[in-house]
Amino acid sequence: MVILLYGYKKCSNCRKAEQYLRQNKLAYEFIDITESPPNAAQVARISALANVLPQKMLNTSGEQYRQLNVKQLLPTLTPQEIFNLLETNGRLIKRPLLTDGKRATVGFNAEQFLAIWQ
Repeated sequence: MVILLYGYKKCSNCRKAEQYLRQNKLAYEFIDITESPPNAAQVARISALANVLPQKMLNTSGEQYRQLNVKQLLPTLTPQEIFNLLETNGRLIKRPLLTDGKRATVGFNAEQFLAIWQ
């Protein structure tokens, strides 16, 4: 099955993920997360598959996170509201997101990639 890689070409972690997939000859489809972010249901599914809490799906070091004051809003948001927010702004999503429908990872961690994407 083809791995979907939601990323951003200028993101160093996304480039590392692509390099890993190419080196290991794993088929993948790159989707620009800023132009075509996953919908709320997809983000929720990836969060569950990767065993990542909804708030950990946020790109806390990103410009959009600061501009939109998400840190202030976060304590009042339900998980579904977080997923809905992420659906509307791909730059808020921690990247890269990888999924094949059965497995998923959020962000880039070499050890995690070795364990999951081999």
